[in-house]
Amino acid sequence: MRPDLPSATAAPAAITAPAVLAAHALAKSVPLANGQRRALFAGVDLVLTAGDVVAITGESGVGKSTLLNILAGLDAPDAGTVIINGQAIAGLDEAATTALRCRAIGFVFQAFHVLPHLDLARNIALPLVLAGSAQAPALDAARAMLDRVGLGGRGGDHPAVLSGGELQRVAIARALVHRPPLVLADEPTGNLDPETARRILDLLLASADAAGSAVLIVTHSEQVAAAARRTLRLSNDGLAAARPA
Repeated sequence: MRPDLPSATAAPAAITAPAVLAAHALAKSVPLANGQRRALFAGVDLVLTAGDVVAITGESGVGKSTLLNILAGLDAPDAGTVIINGQAIAGLDEAATTALRCRAIGFVFQAFHVLPHLDLARNIALPLVLAGSAQAPALDAARAMLDRVGLGGRGGDHPAVLSGGELQRVAIARALVHRPPLVLADEPTGNLDPETARRILDLLLASADAAGSAVLIVTHSEQVAAAARRTLRLSNDGLAAARPA
């Protein structure tokens, strides 16, 4: 065999999965009453591919929720870029950014953001309807998600009659119903007792696995962080591994 030719049995080159989320050199500061600004973080780099489950921890006030909002296009960084499914957020107008979120992101908000005037089925169906789905199949999918989060038969109820834990389950169902490639969750088990938190976390991860989604969770919970496949810690200097991958 000529030494400059590879062996026929050589291992094939590794195939790199395309990034669902790519963030580079993100920085963010907040204004102070004296007219100065306080830096939250800088130099944040992050890449997620399908199937990734990553938890972000860090001290209160370092900007974990702010980072999540930037990655979702709900807030703008002072510097840096965010690319979702190959589409850069910077430069998109509000309508295009909203359309990108509708088709590509499921967001579990810490404060739920469940709409009080809509029943549960319509709350959960909203991402599908905003993405152009007809109402009937969207409601069918929403009711199926209610079954999955343990609220089967409650589609006609309104948020006012639900407990905090039930509202969190509705928020998770809404984030997952359209099988988004990227799921962003801000303290998704923060309002739940430990047993319910474990069930909901299992549901979140199993549903994301079934859809092939990448999942990014901001949390203070050691239980949630331990369930992730990778844990990162946010500080003023960016993201760093919190434990071995």
